[in-house]
Amino acid sequence: MQRSFARRSLLGAAAATGAAALLGSLGGTAHAAGAGDGWPESFRLPDGFQPEGIAIGHSPYAYFGSLGNGDIYQASLRTGRGRLLSAGPGTESHSVGLKIDRAERRLFIAGGTAIRVVDARTGALAHDYTTFGGQFVNDVILTPDAAWFTDSYQPLLYRLALDRAGEPVGAPVAVPLGGDWTQGDFTANGIARTPDGRALLVVNTVAGGGTLMRVDPATGTATAVDLGALRIPNGDGLLLLGRTLYIVQQVANQVDVVRLNAAGTRGTAIARITDPRFRIPTTAAAWGGRIYLPNARFDIEPTPTTDYDVVAIDQV
Repeated sequence: MQRSFARRSLLGAAAATGAAALLGSLGGTAHAAGAGDGWPESFRLPDGFQPEGIAIGHSPYAYFGSLGNGDIYQASLRTGRGRLLSAGPGTESHSVGLKIDRAERRLFIAGGTAIRVVDARTGALAHDYTTFGGQFVNDVILTPDAAWFTDSYQPLLYRLALDRAGEPVGAPVAVPLGGDWTQGDFTANGIARTPDGRALLVVNTVAGGGTLMRVDPATGTATAVDLGALRIPNGDGLLLLGRTLYIVQQVANQVDVVRLNAAGTRGTAIARITDPRFRIPTTAAAWGGRIYLPNARFDIEPTPTTDYDVVAIDQV
């Protein structure tokens, strides 16, 4: 799996210069400020954890996935203290993107070569769907009737059907991507819903220098979203709050903020968030007036003693 992580680091090596040039066209930089509630604005994760994904539900607890061995770590946003919730399958397994359901009962995990569902209260493994070779299941979003997963190596999404109680039904089904979709070595990354809930938004790091694709969930047809001059070659996690979309551009150490129309066909860049605490953040989740991002530190070789942390920024 080293190929995938190295690819992530290299995706935007040249894009940092382009991102800096784009910054001027966006009219400035938004910097984080403290929320003033006394809760920590950053906190440590276990040494050597190798975080990538984050999920937050209605309660002030965050869940993090490890690229190193698939562990799931739970932390209190009030104190920053946490615990190992679920031990991963091992060193050949990963927990990349993850989401928690509305009932805060299940964690859906994009696991590289597998899709897993873990009990969010006990950490017990509830479902394990091992995919075939050649995949890199990267991120996940939940809709009322399905969990949708991206695959960075192949032009397709996986749909895992859910019943009315949110319980998985059957096995994941591959949905091929067509239309404007362009596939490279490492392509699809973050995923979100459109503001109107009728389609999916998927990061495509290749098409048009890096952009969003609006995907029809019924057909897999992808249409490029009009983002104006904004390019997202380092696009990773997506966070949609109302019509405001936060796009984490990991290697560039920035979060681009876009105002979308309801259908998700057009977006206007309204801000760029930078912060000296960013050390290649990958994904984002919100609670209260803050957004929390784990620092993946893809620019260094991880060791068992490498330090990792989470930083909180204010919402735009």
